[in-house]
Amino acid sequence: MKLIHFADLHLGVDNYGSQDPATGVSTRTLDILRALDTIVDRAIDEPVDAVLFAGDMFKNRDPNPTLQRELAKRVSRLVQAGIPLVVLVGNHDLPGALGRATAAEIYEALDVPGVHIVRNLAALRVETASGPLDVVGVPWITRSTMLAQENMRAYSDVDLDDEIRSGISNRVRQLAGELAGDAPAVLLAHVSLQGADFGLERSLMLGRDVSIGSDDLEASAFDYVALGHIHKHQALGIRPPVVYAGSPERIDFGEEGEPKGYVLVEIDSEDEPQRASWEFVELPARRFETLRIDATGAEPEVEIERVINAAGARVSGSIVRVFVTVDAEREGEVSVNRIRRLLGEHGPFAVAGVRIQSEEERRARLEIDLDEALDQSAMLGRWIESRGYDRGRAEEIEKLGNELILRVREEAAEH
Repeated sequence: MKLIHFADLHLGVDNYGSQDPATGVSTRTLDILRALDTIVDRAIDEPVDAVLFAGDMFKNRDPNPTLQRELAKRVSRLVQAGIPLVVLVGNHDLPGALGRATAAEIYEALDVPGVHIVRNLAALRVETASGPLDVVGVPWITRSTMLAQENMRAYSDVDLDDEIRSGISNRVRQLAGELAGDAPAVLLAHVSLQGADFGLERSLMLGRDVSIGSDDLEASAFDYVALGHIHKHQALGIRPPVVYAGSPERIDFGEEGEPKGYVLVEIDSEDEPQRASWEFVELPARRFETLRIDATGAEPEVEIERVINAAGARVSGSIVRVFVTVDAEREGEVSVNRIRRLLGEHGPFAVAGVRIQSEEERRARLEIDLDEALDQSAMLGRWIESRGYDRGRAEEIEKLGNELILRVREEAAEH
């Protein structure tokens, strides 16, 4: 049995894009649609037996009708080819209030054949050209769902996290135990798995996640574990394979060096136990390029021009940002507009920004290591320290600031 596993489409992300006059959508949305078209083409041409989408269909919970239409065109191609599609609801897909529908549920309401929407933790049997496929789906579980139960409203954050983790574990174990065992079985989950490398996007997209262990997901009961939510492709298990497909298109500079694509899975049902093999298929995602130019010395603009011209192939078709370091008090000698013109000669997709900084400023920035920069609480502490507040005032600000950080993270995780 052959499957395609992909995740984190985030259709509607338009960072650094402009409106395409022919379609009325962002040029960055066109990048994402091209990636999705390639996945659909592969599914039909292979052909595969089913496509598993591990969550985060759109950028947000209220996609505009144009985006819904463009997605529906691709879904329709799979339906017409007779290829089942299983769609898991991710955190970006969830509405702001309990009981409201997600954008994906229109396919369920219209009873579109072969399209399965998984909003609640459940098992389903999918009929494919190669026989039945059992799928246990673990969509994004929010704290607000748990807090709707009156007995949990007094729980601390730690206790609530434990309840979510325990609830997922118990339900997956129950569903895994109910599988007939006569068909390949896949766990499809939109979660943060313990041991995963979150990458640089974690502080922006994940909010305050509940981290789940592979034992909580009863991974050993399945032939393949298809994960979504983390944008960086990676494998965390061998038997069975536990795989994050990653996102099919880059979202921001935090993903600059990450390969993007989808996973082609094959489960040999003649083996006992059944064994799954998989292949990561890289897509030609939009390149993000950072140019760091050391232009200290007497002729900064000469060095800037030399470096940009040498990097012309990297700039062409890419989303580019430039950091230029000059000697102290020489920032005014460098023209940002001229740098943009030089970049423009090499045909970038977009220029995200140009920053001119002195050597002293660059050194000050380097004093903050990457892990600290990704930790909002740590950065809050650094800011408070820099202000020189007395101890009482500093503790008060730190307490209020951390409460605000926690609230924002929880809202991000739920939406």
